[in-house]
Amino acid sequence: MDGKPVFSEHRIPREQGSVYVRDYDGTGPAFVLMHGFPDNLHIYDDLIPYLTAAGRRVVAFDFLGFGGSDKIAASYSFAQQLGDLSAVIQALGLGQVVPVGHDSSGAAAINFAIEHPYKVASLCILNSAYDNSPLNAWPEMIVLFADPALRALALATAQSPAQFGWLLDWQRAKFAEPLPAAQKQHFEQFMAPLIADNFVRPPSSGPAFLQMGAQFYEELRRNSTRLHLLGTLDLPVKVIWGELDPYFSTAMGKERAAHFKHGSFHPVPAGHWLQSDMPERVAELMLS
Repeated sequence: MDGKPVFSEHRIPREQGSVYVRDYDGTGPAFVLMHGFPDNLHIYDDLIPYLTAAGRRVVAFDFLGFGGSDKIAASYSFAQQLGDLSAVIQALGLGQVVPVGHDSSGAAAINFAIEHPYKVASLCILNSAYDNSPLNAWPEMIVLFADPALRALALATAQSPAQFGWLLDWQRAKFAEPLPAAQKQHFEQFMAPLIADNFVRPPSSGPAFLQMGAQFYEELRRNSTRLHLLGTLDLPVKVIWGELDPYFSTAMGKERAAHFKHGSFHPVPAGHWLQSDMPERVAELMLS
């Protein structure tokens, strides 16, 4: 869609800085859109016009350390990101919401629903991580910064702009490889620069990425102990999954949906950033 919906901006105070929020007016329950740790709220720029055109309220925000949020925190964590989500919902008085998790923010979306089920109307899960499943296959760049055995190599790579730039470019090519021509062109023109800018433009999201990456495997193990709680959630859960993701497989998405009492699985012929590859289709599924 060509139209750019109007939004109001907010800064929500947290213990270690403030969170940047965009609030698009509409009827509730509001979709609360969350990003992963390689990117920021702009991954939803193509999707939001379809949601707001349907009259729905949409809230998108950057976790601390990313995008327009402050990057002054001494420490970043999955618990802090869950707190960012709670703070945004409370500060804007959203009432019941639809958390939308993508990539690493699947943890915040699901864990918020577990801890505050009365605040969640339904749950929407896009290609994302949560538990320590045998079906997991992570991008090589994430493995490098998540594996304790590779920590020295990871830090050396992060401290070399040339080496880190090469790694970003290599990982970009791996995500783009399975995409059809039109999606690949949009990915190269929009998503790849968005991710690179997170690290290149000062202040960098590098410190947040490094810390979140180092905690990734432990978060997966912790969430594996909570899997039994997913089946107790008495609310609709839509798992909308890009089938062309070279890492987050369709089998992983189906497994995720099966953990929920009222889970449904919806494959889309798109890549990891399906909300950008096929925004109209993803919006249709979210709104149906």
